[in-house]
Amino acid sequence: MYIPKYFKVTNFDEVREFVQKNSFGTIVTTEQGKPIATHLPLGLNQKGDDYYITGHMAYGNPQWKTFETCEDVLVMFQGPNSYISSSWYSHENVPTWNYQAVHMYGKATILERDELIEELTIMLKKYEQNRENPVLWDKLSPYLLEKELKGIVGFKIKVGEIQAAFKLSQNRTETDYNNIIDKLKYEGNLNSKQIAEQMEKRVKNQE
Repeated sequence: MYIPKYFKVTNFDEVREFVQKNSFGTIVTTEQGKPIATHLPLGLNQKGDDYYITGHMAYGNPQWKTFETCEDVLVMFQGPNSYISSSWYSHENVPTWNYQAVHMYGKATILERDELIEELTIMLKKYEQNRENPVLWDKLSPYLLEKELKGIVGFKIKVGEIQAAFKLSQNRTETDYNNIIDKLKYEGNLNSKQIAEQMEKRVKNQE
């Protein structure tokens, strides 16, 4: 991913927090030179000094069969994004787009049964724990679980290279930066509001 110096993120804690909050990612591999992709909820877990992206896909999805032959699997995570009008600047310029994106590369392997159950247990807890009637692993019937396990393939990807870009108008003057935030808040859509919030958060973190 091409990342101008203004927008490059190297703080791993910042990247990890972003991935945890934007965990619906895209896995890209190749089959006979052709890129193929699957969109999935994913986890980022630490084992010792290493980090692994974990997840599962349908057994009928042929992409998992490419894990063995792909030296590197690309996983992409994307946050909010928004159009930035050049009319919001104090000088003549061209429009652009603000966004947040993380690319992670690594080698994928298939999970053993016990590892898959652990991954599913963690994922259910993450998304269900704050709900009124949480559906956790130990509340589901053994018959249903056994049936569902036969229909999926779990995997883990050992994270090697990380590329992170948070393009949030860091290359603009303070006046233009603050004006962009104000304009985004009144755009009337969720993406613009979220980008404005990220820009405000960046300023607070620097204070």
